Amino acid sequence: MMKLLRGLYDWTMDKAAHPKAVWWLAFFCFIESSFFPIPPHPLLGLMCLAEPKKAIRFALVATVSSVLGGLFGYAIGYFLYEAVGAWVIGALGLTESFPVAACYIREQGALAVFFAAGTPVPFKLMTITAGFIEMNLLTFTLAAIAGRALIFMAVGVLFQLFGAPIKAIIDKYLGLVTSVFVVLVVGGFIAFTQLAGGDEEAGKTGPCDNVTEVRG
Repeated sequence: MMKLLRGLYDWTMDKAAHPKAVWWLAFFCFIESSFFPIPPHPLLGLMCLAEPKKAIRFALVATVSSVLGGLFGYAIGYFLYEAVGAWVIGALGLTESFPVAACYIREQGALAVFFAAGTPVPFKLMTITAGFIEMNLLTFTLAAIAGRALIFMAVGVLFQLFGAPIKAIIDKYLGLVTSVFVVLVVGGFIAFTQLAGGDEEAGKTGPCDNVTEVRG
């Protein structure tokens, strides 16, 4: 398994330095914010490892593309929830998390979107939900920019300044680094589901219990 992981890592490192890698990064960041399940962070990190001097540029591309993808997700929730949004959320296994996300956005506003944009919490869940409940578009956009810039630009700056030492650590502890990242991603995906389940078990009710029936 480790040999396969190492081979995949070396292959990706080679591709990450390819001129068209930036376009692939932009594409994956866009679709990940609206419906694609795989996060683009590994690709961004490997591209920054391959070319540390371009790390900030890569991070800027990731930020802009991800925010645009977030606006696309917002549009899905606003205009096409019944036809597309509900299916996407269901396919990702986040149906039970949808009411919880709606409650967080209604109660916390920009902070909820900012938190999702800057953490392993599935950002696409928040973008589609924000559109569905008709969150203020300007507030949503500013929160998305702040959150995505925080996580992506932090990666860019770190690799710009400490690219070589970081690469040495990843090269030496590839298996451990991969495991930690997977745990974070999986944890983000189940966070809302666990919260939703906890509310149901406790018999709690709130203003968003009928979110799938009432908009805005």
